[in-house]
Amino acid sequence: MQTVSLSDLGAQLLTEARQSRAGRAARTIHGGRDHTLRQTLIAMASGQHLGEHDSPEEATLQVLTGHVRLHFSDRRVWVGHSGQHVVIPQVRHDLTALEDAVVLLTTIVHPHEVADRSHPPT
Repeated sequence: MQTVSLSDLGAQLLTEARQSRAGRAARTIHGGRDHTLRQTLIAMASGQHLGEHDSPEEATLQVLTGHVRLHFSDRRVWVGHSGQHVVIPQVRHDLTALEDAVVLLTTIVHPHEVADRSHPPT
């Protein structure tokens, strides 16, 4: 069994994010080729953003520290604070750190997609 301190790793990633030109740092804490569940810890310095991108079929975002805004292509907006959780709708969206923030992104990669990745076309 693997144990990860989200607080400690989040603090480490936030330090990396503050020193990075991109203003963010991330680490997948669970997932990979043989898993359908993927969890990624993302740290973002205040004012930084992840540009607009497609949503996976199923995803959630939990704000561990800080304050973030999700802006959706259909003009909806969600503002989250420490301790809040949201199911991400299946529309394009972007994420902005309104202050230094650490979030946990959880996504599902369906088994057929995992199988497709592990057996590339010939």
